[in-house]
Amino acid sequence: MKRYLKHLQHALPWLLVLLGMDVFSSFLLWVVDSRAFPALAAAILLASLLLFSAVSAVLAYRGNSREKAFLAFLETPDEYQEELLLKCLGSSQAHAVRLLGANLRERRDACRHLETRLEEYEEYVESWAHETKMPLSLLSLLLDNRRDSLPEPVVRRLDYVRNRMQEFIDQMLYYARLKSARKDYLFERFPLLPCIREILEDYRPLLEEKQFRITLPSAEAHVYTDRRGLLFLIRQLVSNSVKYSARSPALRFDYREDASGCRLDIRDNGTGVKACDLPYIFEKGFTGDSGENRKRATGMGLYLAAEIAREIGLSLEASSQWGQGFEIRISFPKVETPANLTKLHRTGSVDTSPMESRIISPNIR
Repeated sequence: MKRYLKHLQHALPWLLVLLGMDVFSSFLLWVVDSRAFPALAAAILLASLLLFSAVSAVLAYRGNSREKAFLAFLETPDEYQEELLLKCLGSSQAHAVRLLGANLRERRDACRHLETRLEEYEEYVESWAHETKMPLSLLSLLLDNRRDSLPEPVVRRLDYVRNRMQEFIDQMLYYARLKSARKDYLFERFPLLPCIREILEDYRPLLEEKQFRITLPSAEAHVYTDRRGLLFLIRQLVSNSVKYSARSPALRFDYREDASGCRLDIRDNGTGVKACDLPYIFEKGFTGDSGENRKRATGMGLYLAAEIAREIGLSLEASSQWGQGFEIRISFPKVETPANLTKLHRTGSVDTSPMESRIISPNIR
């Protein structure tokens, strides 16, 4: 009905012209024979309305057929759908339809080619990362078994190389995972403190070398999110604290919980970030102008941390004062889970209604 009214609206000017001709014809009839005017005028008006209704119905039907054929052609711009559309439109628009069909098919083939190349690239990246883990495992085995027999400077350098290689591989894998159309997350409730200890154990040689003072949450806490994503996120923050540490470095983890949810604060006393750079630290490739160490930075760590936080429904807040440290707050939304449901496994397109990452006042609280 709505489509019919739409086509009727387009034909409304012709109805007005037809009614105008009826009025003129009726006037001539009245001049010729005023006694026969009422009957003839009514017959003319009725015939005009019936003719207009019939023509409008035919035009509406043909318009709907053209619209359906055009939508089918846009969805599948092959030669068959093109010929069906040409039958509905006629020869006057054949050149435009054939040109549009050729252009759409060319773009469709280009998109398919790009999708194939992207899938091949993702497979290559994942394969390369997994192959690279073999020498990394051998390096870890060497350090674990021969640490006492190797010179201390060599051990420190090898520890640094191992951690950097592991960090870059993780970043590459998570970047490919974020850009992939297929995503796999396992949402579950698990203790937070073992996760923090696992990451600190990975960075233990570097933390001990720089003599970090570590403060962990005093109370045991449980959070509900994707464990691998959270580990990657915290690992990026610990890595930044190590890279941009100052004298007498300290790293503090605080956990708070209220009615709206729970929050993990990670704070260090390193170089921090300048106030002019703070609004942009989560942007891809941004390194800022915060000292010599950041000239060698890639600008991917915090970007990937913010992206993975958005994917798994967490919120990141950053605050810093130049020369006095840097702080990240990870907020976990309040999740009510039934007693018989402890895990949620999601694949494909994930909608976790994430909160946006945002920047607050550049002062450590």
